Amino acid sequence: MKKDTLEYEQALGAVVDILRDRARVGAAPLSYGDLSGELARRGHQVPAHEGPMPHLLEDASVRESPDGSLPLLSALVVLRETGRPSGGFFKLARRAPYKRPGDDMELWVEEIKQLEQHYAGR
Repeated sequence: MKKDTLEYEQALGAVVDILRDRARVGAAPLSYGDLSGELARRGHQVPAHEGPMPHLLEDASVRESPDGSLPLLSALVVLRETGRPSGGFFKLARRAPYKRPGDDMELWVEEIKQLEQHYAGR
């Protein structure tokens, strides 16, 4: 699956839908494996830890918050081993236009809180 293809755009739409739905019901994180499984159930074969997954997660956050004003959807996806996002999430959160402050844990906790507030009842 390559960026800028119909297949990628359809998988990206599914990632956004899955993560928005997750945010609406309390913003409980899910693992890369769980996201991969949910995508497979929707007809998109995206391995949990290779291929397009990191790009899809970054693009989902950028699509939802292109100017940095909304919380980053990719905060909801965590490594099963640590229960925290991968380094890619923190790199995205710290670059422009997002520039999220705090150490990794503070940044992530605040992002989850913002997701809960933003998507509650939507």
